[in-house]
Amino acid sequence: MLTIFTIPKAFKGHIGLIQRNAIESWTKLEPRPEIILLGNDEGTMEVAQEFGLRHLPNVATNEHGTPLLSDMFRQAEAAAGSSWMCYVNADIILLNDFLRAAEIVQRRFPKSLMVSKRVDLDVSEKLDFDSRWEEGIRRRSKANDKGEDHTSIDVFAFAKGLYAGIPDFAIGRLWFDHWLIKAVREQNLPVVDASLLAPVFHQNHDYTHVAGGKEQVWNGEEQERNYQLYGRVKDSYTLLDVTHKLTRGGALRRARLRKPLFKIRRFAWDILVRRTAAFRKVLGLRRGFRQTANDQSS
Repeated sequence: MLTIFTIPKAFKGHIGLIQRNAIESWTKLEPRPEIILLGNDEGTMEVAQEFGLRHLPNVATNEHGTPLLSDMFRQAEAAAGSSWMCYVNADIILLNDFLRAAEIVQRRFPKSLMVSKRVDLDVSEKLDFDSRWEEGIRRRSKANDKGEDHTSIDVFAFAKGLYAGIPDFAIGRLWFDHWLIKAVREQNLPVVDASLLAPVFHQNHDYTHVAGGKEQVWNGEEQERNYQLYGRVKDSYTLLDVTHKLTRGGALRRARLRKPLFKIRRFAWDILVRRTAAFRKVLGLRRGFRQTANDQSS
């Protein structure tokens, strides 16, 4: 059994709609997991009641009123009825492949962390959870998947008790997600990437729910404090730092040389593409000029 927990934003406007989509997708998983909603933002209690979910309203916050990761994890673990937990952002759609992946990882590595790449989707309507809804999400995602993104990680499935001491990270600001990977790697425990078998689906949104908007999330005071708690080290832990991966067939394999290969590809792109852009632009203009001259003389 899996316990999913999250702390939603206020259920208002577009963000409210996509959160309802996400939470309803979790209720459709088979077997249905235990689901805990934390926090007391507008609509959270009502949604919990509507879908028959646990609700823990009183989560500690910082001076800005932002919930703290430490207290959320502590309360969720204390209330959970299962030995495996899953923290997921409240705008993430999960399919049954995710439960299958979690079961495989839990059986092989009882004390580990499982993460997965997110695929961004533009969703502006309430989803219809009919008998073929998962097929519709997969079809929709094929038109939106822009390839590898190793930094955006919105779901963390882990063994209860894996995080003995969690700093007071502000939820929804940078660095806490990378720390969740870092803390497991520093224990020399497995971190498994389930992206090939079970990607997760993020519904795009703006940042109007945050005072100060996107700038506050990325560059504000709370982000800076999270960075200090992380250790003030720019080398963040991402999908490049996993120890294992799940294949599409469900086999577990060692993940080797991800970060070195990524750095080589980035270096090659910098040398062969970015630094030659101006030259290639000039060359293209000259070719265009010659072609125009030829056309006019013919």
